[in-house]
Amino acid sequence: MIDIHTHTFFSDGALVPAEQLRRVEVLGYSAVAITDHADSSNLDFIIPRIVRAAEDLNPVSTTRLIPGIELTHVPPPLIAPLTRKARELGALIVVVHGETPVEPVIPGTNRAALEAGVDLLAHPGFISEEDARLAADRKIFLELSGRKGHCLTNGHVARMAEKTGARLAVNADAHDPGDFLTAGMAEKVALGAGLGPERYQRLRREMRDFVEGLRR
Repeated sequence: MIDIHTHTFFSDGALVPAEQLRRVEVLGYSAVAITDHADSSNLDFIIPRIVRAAEDLNPVSTTRLIPGIELTHVPPPLIAPLTRKARELGALIVVVHGETPVEPVIPGTNRAALEAGVDLLAHPGFISEEDARLAADRKIFLELSGRKGHCLTNGHVARMAEKTGARLAVNADAHDPGDFLTAGMAEKVALGAGLGPERYQRLRREMRDFVEGLRR
């Protein structure tokens, strides 16, 4: 199990990074990314602290903690410069809060995120085929979300990915202890979105290969 989209008390989550890591370690995760919500006001506060937590915890945990960030409700023109800043600060995974149907995300956010070269476009809502093709070309993951509300368009996202060859990731978007997905629930999210078992196994391999690439 791998999840590249979770939140701690550095934004709107409930747990400190150590407990976050321990809870997914018990569930058998090989890696988890902490990607707290950020904009220009707190980017330089959150990322160094998650980097420090990863440095402290990874030598003593069987689950790898990956420092990341989620750019959330950031105006599209600011996404590219903040993505660059996040990587300079040490974020290994940059997520953008996509155009979910349950929040007033600015139209054009999906495209700006893809053009900025982020790693994951979270809950991208009714993503267009054109944007899904750009995600495929740039090997950017599109998310199948386990979170209430954001999951409403999982089927559409899966169809666009199948049509264009875009990579998919199943994530919990966890904020609280009860949000983390077990292996069985992660599979249900994928199959419920319309993926077949073989396609789900490919999804898992692609997520694993991505995380292994971060090590290198």
